[in-house]
Amino acid sequence: MLIDDKSALYWASAAESVQWMRPWEQLVSGEMPHASWFVGGQLNVSVNCLDRHLEAGLHKKTAIIWESEQGEVLSWTYEKLSADVQRCANVLRSSGVSKGDRVTIYMGLVPEAVVAMLACARIGAIHSVVFGGFGADALATRVSDAESCCIITCDAAYRRGKTLPLKENVDKALKTCATVKHVLVVDRTGSNICMEQGRDLWWHEEMSKASEVAEPVAMDSEDIFFILHTSGTTGKPKGIVHTTAGYLVGVTSSFQQVFQPQATDIYWCTADIGWITGHSYVVYGPLANGATIFLYEGALDWPDPDRVWSLCAKHKITIFYTAPTAIRSFMKSGFDLPQKHDLSHLRLLGSVGEPINPEAWQWYKNKVGHDHCPIMDTWWQTETGMIMIAPPCSLDQKPGAATQPLPGVDIRVVDQAGQTLGRDQAGFLVISQPWPSMLRGIWHDEERYLETYWKQITGSYFTHDRAKQDADGHYWILGRADDMLIVSGHNLSNAEIEASLGQHPSVVEAAVVGIPDEIAGQKIIAFVIPHTGAVSDEELVVVLKAHVGASLSPVAKPKKIFFVSDLPKTRSGKIIRRLLRALLTKEENSDITTLTNPEALAEIKNMIDSLDDAVSTQ
Repeated sequence: MLIDDKSALYWASAAESVQWMRPWEQLVSGEMPHASWFVGGQLNVSVNCLDRHLEAGLHKKTAIIWESEQGEVLSWTYEKLSADVQRCANVLRSSGVSKGDRVTIYMGLVPEAVVAMLACARIGAIHSVVFGGFGADALATRVSDAESCCIITCDAAYRRGKTLPLKENVDKALKTCATVKHVLVVDRTGSNICMEQGRDLWWHEEMSKASEVAEPVAMDSEDIFFILHTSGTTGKPKGIVHTTAGYLVGVTSSFQQVFQPQATDIYWCTADIGWITGHSYVVYGPLANGATIFLYEGALDWPDPDRVWSLCAKHKITIFYTAPTAIRSFMKSGFDLPQKHDLSHLRLLGSVGEPINPEAWQWYKNKVGHDHCPIMDTWWQTETGMIMIAPPCSLDQKPGAATQPLPGVDIRVVDQAGQTLGRDQAGFLVISQPWPSMLRGIWHDEERYLETYWKQITGSYFTHDRAKQDADGHYWILGRADDMLIVSGHNLSNAEIEASLGQHPSVVEAAVVGIPDEIAGQKIIAFVIPHTGAVSDEELVVVLKAHVGASLSPVAKPKKIFFVSDLPKTRSGKIIRRLLRALLTKEENSDITTLTNPEALAEIKNMIDSLDDAVSTQ
């Protein structure tokens, strides 16, 4: 049997939380890494997110509350959202899109993007959502890989008071993408754009002509639902493939488990729909549960650093789910800013994207949650589709600990031979049994799929993360396996050193990388964002090195500390350490498609180059 009896019972029960067009016959079959779930079953995701709620009488319940960067507020009931989705489904069908065709969605965070995703789900088209902050080259790579026949975009998108030229980027990308036949354009900003006759269509014109009745396609449980590209450390982006039934059961049940939604909740996940968090916990998980979701178009700290808290107060947000990097930036922007706003409606806080350092955890709990909100620090990946590790929904939690696997999830910490390690021993985090929302492959690249995820530890999914269990059995994520440092024979985790630096009151955030050293094997270089008003750089270097030496080990002391104003990050808030390492080692590293703040990288490059120039003149 592929899974144990306890997991089988849980997933069979979880499958009852979705609506089937044809019941499944077999829970799970096949061999890892190609397990199939809910074999023989049929369903449609848009029916689960819309139709069944209408059948339950929730026509007038608010599905989406949206606020633009300029402050305009609009709302969609489940009835209105359903009608728009079915219109869009008919527009796609009239453009020749059918089951199995790929549709690229390249938009800002507007309600039409959610409509587009659900419309693809309704007709069985495979959507490939591309983050609207990517440029033309990154878009072209993803469109070509998916061989999309249609792109849905906006004329432009608002960001920090400026516009991002989405349609212009589409036009540039299509010079090398021969498969696209139609481009459907939302008029978001009124920008002057080129519309190619016969190819480009205005969203509002096509929607006004379309019927609001579109029969849903019955999807087999293992039919492909979507492709989502995620970048590796090298090479082209990986098109992660998720299938229909397993993904829906996974995100529907995990949303229930982690967030325990109530009928009156207003739920805000700050992720963009271009990332897996946006797929799973902005769109599909919440809507499948009949939740009310809040969408915000702009930057969380613009035009004022407390914009995020004013939005929470204005819309009476009850569940708030964001990234540790965002939390640390909120701290830097104004340690006491949350207290200016009425956040009394908040009942639960969530964290996603990377391990949260204890200092940020405590600030989040005290300043934002006023000590009465549990913090759901969640671990999962694009590849897992759903949250895999999260704490129990209580106030008795450990700051920084991911805690325990969700029901039906078999997590282990192992050594290189695949042997399970004991408590307080750091090793590789693996998943040893299949789960419904697991990735089913990399689009058109079976060899890379096997090589990346399945050949390192036989019989288990290799997460590429390191972790340990403490004496109480709680899991602690220690960072990526390829970020481990070996200094003078000692194995060190960059995440532990970063956490140590972050615990010092003068530090907002830190990133640590290792570069070659002839004597020690590697030497540790730290990049630190200091709090305003911290002691001088020279003094702080001494203080921080001593702090790391005392809290971890003298071997863990950084050889060099750079003080910076920002760190290179993805839109989801992850620090891109490989770019820092490449700057230090003078390696070519041209893949910056996921970088959201190039000015931070430029600042650090200038700093390193200046240091090199100073050394060369001595």
